[in-house]
Amino acid sequence: MKIYTKKGDKGETQLIGKRVSKTNERVEAYGTVDELNSFIGIVITYLEQEKFNDIRNDLLKIQHELFDLGGDLANVSLNHDWALKEEYVDYLEKRIDVYWNEAPPLNSFILPGGSKGAAYLHVCRTVTRRAERLVVQINDEFNLPSVGIKYLNRLSDYFFAVARAVNTRCNHQDINYKRNK
Repeated sequence: MKIYTKKGDKGETQLIGKRVSKTNERVEAYGTVDELNSFIGIVITYLEQEKFNDIRNDLLKIQHELFDLGGDLANVSLNHDWALKEEYVDYLEKRIDVYWNEAPPLNSFILPGGSKGAAYLHVCRTVTRRAERLVVQINDEFNLPSVGIKYLNRLSDYFFAVARAVNTRCNHQDINYKRNK
């Protein structure tokens, strides 16, 4: 079987239930979720297995959940049951609390960076926010289940908390933002 089908050569792709332009808002949203998933793959390569086994396991779980979300976004049927579940949001909240408590208290805004893993986690955070905005845009028209937006909102918080925990474990201090005058 060949990887290329030539079906998209005219700028269209197939959603579940409808053929659309590759500029369609759903294609943009699940493409951004896929981009996020790729950045998570990069993060995993920067996190040493023993020191970050808990985070690596979380990230692998999140990668699977993002595939679920991508499939949900690609399905134009208004009646389909979403693969993404509310329990995923609950899990993220528990993990956020664990990682947030691991880092020192935060007294100001911080700049993205520190260790390579933490820097890429901040990239994941910002790509997640873009995906969230795109899903909200789709929701404005199609009234999607709320779990997608909640999941992405919590996921960006997760990446922020984990980036700080990674820096803490690597003995990298967060860089406080200093306002230019």
